[in-house]
Amino acid sequence: MKFTGKNVLVTGASRGIGAEIARTLAAEGLKVWINYRSSAAQAEALREEIAAAGGEARTIGFDVADEEAFVAAVKEIVAEDGGLSYLVNNAGITNDKLAMRMKSEEFMAVIEANLKSAFVGCREALKAMGKQRFGAVVNVASIVGETGNAGQANYAASKGGMIAMTKSFALEAAPRGIRYNVVTPGFIATDMTDVLKEEVKEGFISRIPLGRFGEPREVAEAVAFLLSDHASYITGETLRVNGGMLM
Repeated sequence: MKFTGKNVLVTGASRGIGAEIARTLAAEGLKVWINYRSSAAQAEALREEIAAAGGEARTIGFDVADEEAFVAAVKEIVAEDGGLSYLVNNAGITNDKLAMRMKSEEFMAVIEANLKSAFVGCREALKAMGKQRFGAVVNVASIVGETGNAGQANYAASKGGMIAMTKSFALEAAPRGIRYNVVTPGFIATDMTDVLKEEVKEGFISRIPLGRFGEPREVAEAVAFLLSDHASYITGETLRVNGGMLM
């Protein structure tokens, strides 16, 4: 793929889909800033892996739910690299519970960690990228943000809000040449799905027309495409990576 920019910040990149996004973008020649909250050892191992493969990466630890820390991190990247070309808002949490039993603070904790953090990242990226009149942001939402899911009112709200918010940023940023898009993964094979019982996995797979879970690589490549120059006329869009679960 072709990239005009030079660097990218990937939040929640120490493991799972985020780590695969970091690997993919580093392989494309971008300097990757690997964000982590508590998994410093995993982030460093990923940095070493990328370096061994000939790529360039740095680790940067902060909690995306901490607005001051997020703002400071973007400033640190801009100070060191002279700018920020791309951002992938991937970090997020779940706290599943039936809505009738969910406390408002449990609802808001997920909104803060997922939606508010993505807002802060999008806002700070717009400030940094606006000066160079170039850049692209991809927000990693979820199929749940489009369909809803029992026991995930908080998570669905955060991801559905992310989809709508991305469109607003796309409209505001377009005159500056900056693009905002969303990827909505379906069921992806990660360490979280590995622990599921086989009958549970089979139940999920029966709902997927392609008949399997997706691979983190398939999400990462979708993210890379939306950031790349190949998607230079795409903004405000939602790219579904879900094996046909939602058409």
